[in-house]
Amino acid sequence: MNREWLDKVKKWLKRITIFFFASTVFMVILYRFIDPPITPLMLIRVFEQWGDGKSARLKKNWVDLNEMSPNMYRAVMASEDQLFLEHHGFDFESIQKALKFNQSKSKRRPAKGASTISQQTAKNVFLWPGRSWLRKGLEVYFTILIEIFWSKERIMEVYLNVIETGDGIYGADAAAKYYFNSSAKKISKSNAALIAAVLPNPRKYSAKHPTSYINGRKIWIMHNMDFLAKVKLGDF
Repeated sequence: MNREWLDKVKKWLKRITIFFFASTVFMVILYRFIDPPITPLMLIRVFEQWGDGKSARLKKNWVDLNEMSPNMYRAVMASEDQLFLEHHGFDFESIQKALKFNQSKSKRRPAKGASTISQQTAKNVFLWPGRSWLRKGLEVYFTILIEIFWSKERIMEVYLNVIETGDGIYGADAAAKYYFNSSAKKISKSNAALIAAVLPNPRKYSAKHPTSYINGRKIWIMHNMDFLAKVKLGDF
């Protein structure tokens, strides 16, 4: 009886495993051609707004990468992932530096992250926010998948359209309209840098009303953007 039960468990585990890999690969390939209509984070934020007694706000507007100003993708590369075009999903040197920093940091300094744009895209599109080992493991898995099945251009395009840029605001175009009455196509270098500057914590900081810390990050990002001035859409 125990052997029969164990065989059934193995059979179901095998089926679940096959279904998981087949369904996740299918979704990644599907989103290579179809724009994700919504993400888990967007849904979570809507429920959080309802739980706080607020009206649900979800501002987003999909814009193809070739319809965006180069200032936008140069700003996020300068801020989040300067080696985006060179790595295959993971910046191992930055990961090592972050681990050393976090092991030696004082309690006053925030932990340092090393997630690439590819990792952030995988997390935003397919997963939920959190720091568990399970979520981190799935992030690695989905990062590998999108690096295999998507182009760098597609990764950047999805990233710039789903990234949280404020409370209920998602994507570069919605942020440009909300904060600066502009668009992702016409956004200035300075304003693109401000949007990129708040990405680590877009609900705490505002691109429209930047603190001295955010203005400092903006200056640093704009300086790094100068080194990426030659990066064009055809390089992706």
